[in-house]
Amino acid sequence: MKSIYLACALSLIVGITTAFADGTNSTSAAPAAKSTSEDVAVITTTEGTMVIAFWPKEAPNTVANFEKLARQGFYDGTCFHRIIKGFMVQGGDPLTKDASQADAWGTGGPGYSVNAEFNDHSHQYGVISMARSSDPNSAGSQFFICDGDAHFLDHQYTAFGHLIKGGDVLDKIANTPVGPSNGGENSKPLTRVGVTSIKIVPADSIK
Repeated sequence: MKSIYLACALSLIVGITTAFADGTNSTSAAPAAKSTSEDVAVITTTEGTMVIAFWPKEAPNTVANFEKLARQGFYDGTCFHRIIKGFMVQGGDPLTKDASQADAWGTGGPGYSVNAEFNDHSHQYGVISMARSSDPNSAGSQFFICDGDAHFLDHQYTAFGHLIKGGDVLDKIANTPVGPSNGGENSKPLTRVGVTSIKIVPADSIK
């Protein structure tokens, strides 16, 4: 099983190209912005709602970028395009808004990259982290949520928050039937798992 997960980890590195949604290969970092641990992300999907609490102290620029994109509605209408039960579910690609671009899903982004902020938070069930290419500083908008112990990704990917509500929803998403992707990986959902919206709200507004 570990060898399977290691293969999955490798594909997380090489499976996402550095081509962005606007057709550029920009590597300029997004401007830093302030974030607060008092904010949470409410991810509304076709399977239900998940709530993510952030780690702005350990990954300030990553959290700020995710919050900025969410507030702009960047993630609304996307989907989880890559699902590997027991490992992770991956989304955040703007190209997934367009079914005609399905062959390019997994290659989209915001048109810029964010430098890595590797930290000591381990990749365990419910942790959200940034997907990237082979360049450690190539994260943009794509993220994944761990569906199991993925500690072998520690200090290689930027973990920036964790699930505080909606574990049953993550389980539903992870259990979505999948088939072969273009690259032959058994991770392409056979039914669309849509992201209706991602909203940034005060933590105390969550019941």
